[in-house]
Amino acid sequence: MKKIFLIVLAFFSLFAKAQESNKAKALLDEVYKKVSSYKNIYIDFRYSFENTKEHIKQDTRGNVTLSGEKYLLNYMGVTKLFDGKKIYTIIPENEEVTIESASEKEDQMIMPSQMLTFYKKDFSYKWDIVQQVKGRKIQYIELKPNKNSSDIKQILLGIDTTTKHIYNLIQIGKNDAKTTIVINEFKTNQPISGNEFIFDEAKYKKQGYYINK
Repeated sequence: MKKIFLIVLAFFSLFAKAQESNKAKALLDEVYKKVSSYKNIYIDFRYSFENTKEHIKQDTRGNVTLSGEKYLLNYMGVTKLFDGKKIYTIIPENEEVTIESASEKEDQMIMPSQMLTFYKKDFSYKWDIVQQVKGRKIQYIELKPNKNSSDIKQILLGIDTTTKHIYNLIQIGKNDAKTTIVINEFKTNQPISGNEFIFDEAKYKKQGYYINK
C-alpha cells in the first residue's frame, strides 16, 4: 500500500511540474507574440555585473534598438551592430571594428539585444515567484539551459503581467557571477530610417579605424 501511495505521489509531482512548465511556456509565448508584433523596439536599460570571487562589480546604462533580428546596441562605450548576417563590434577607444558572422558568435551571456527572444530555444521553463515592483505585478519565470556545456546556471526573467513586456533579467553563471538587466524605458514603433542597421565601412576607414575581419 505504501509503495502504491509513493507511486501516486510521484505521478502527481511530475504532473504538477509539467503544468508549471506549460504555464511558464504559455506566458513566454505570449510575450514573444506581443514583441514580435512591433515594427521596432527601443530599450533603455541598466546593466550590472557582479563576481564576488573575482571582486568585480560593474554598473552601467545602455540602449538598444531592435527591428526583427537586427539590432543596434550601445553599452560600456562599445557599439554592437547586427545587420542580419554579421555582427560589427565598434570600439571608439581602440579605434577598432571587429566583424564576425552571427554563426561564429556564441555568447555564454545573454545580451540586452537577445533578452526578448533568447528563451525560444535550449532552455527549460519553471513558474517562479511574483513580486510587486512600483505598483507593477512582475511574474518571474526560471529558465535553465538544456546544454551541460553552457556557462549559465540559471536565469530569472521578470515579466510585467499587465503589459506582457519583460521588466528585468537576472542571470547566474556556473561561477556564481550575477548579471542583471533592468529595463528603464520601453518604446515601440519609433520612426527610424533603417540606416541604423547598415555598417558604413568606408566611414570608419576614413576615421582611421582598424577593421578586423
